[in-house]
Amino acid sequence: MSTQKLEVLTPENSQLIFIDHQPQMAFGVTSIDRQTLKNNVVALAKSAKVFGVPTTITTVETEAFSGHTYPELLGVFPDNDILERTSMNSWDDQKVRDALAENGRKKVLVSGLWTEVCNITFAFSAMLEGGYEIYMVADASGGTSPEAHEYAMQRMIQAGVVPVTWQQVLLEWQRDWARRDTYDAVMDIVREHSGAYGMGVDYAYTMVHKADERVKHGPRLDPVPAS
Repeated sequence: MSTQKLEVLTPENSQLIFIDHQPQMAFGVTSIDRQTLKNNVVALAKSAKVFGVPTTITTVETEAFSGHTYPELLGVFPDNDILERTSMNSWDDQKVRDALAENGRKKVLVSGLWTEVCNITFAFSAMLEGGYEIYMVADASGGTSPEAHEYAMQRMIQAGVVPVTWQQVLLEWQRDWARRDTYDAVMDIVREHSGAYGMGVDYAYTMVHKADERVKHGPRLDPVPAS
């Protein structure tokens, strides 16, 4: 039995690809609330930025059909090349294959539109032809119906794709609250994007640690004793 997928995701062993987070593609999504989708995508992008995880951004038919990538996503990676293509399957584009190979990590996290087309074809091709392990970020991806997303996810899982969620990825990368170099940035992402969890962090800052509620950055929560 292969133990590769038993390895915890780390900033050193993983890379991330965003596929077609463009307005026209998002218009067709009905499997998840579109604003929630964008929140999750941007949160995942910020997480990758904090941990220095190599990130590839692809687009399809930007000028002819799909429109430009979410500005919030581009704002996280202003210096990244945007890999434009014509194919529904990103793997078919040499630029994409080259970018993944250059990053040199076999664990590829995927966030894209639509789950049942662009995500699944990329996943299968990257696994079959490139030998990559694919981790599908289910709540940072969307399909044209709940069934389209769900059955595509099930089909990928049967083929060996690992389903994950964006917050799971963030916390897996952080792993230990004693890692102070990323602690504050992770807490900022949680407070802005994690809903109830983020509200709980704000509550702890203001009610437990008595931070000024108007101050953006509260004190450390220090969940582990100082050494």
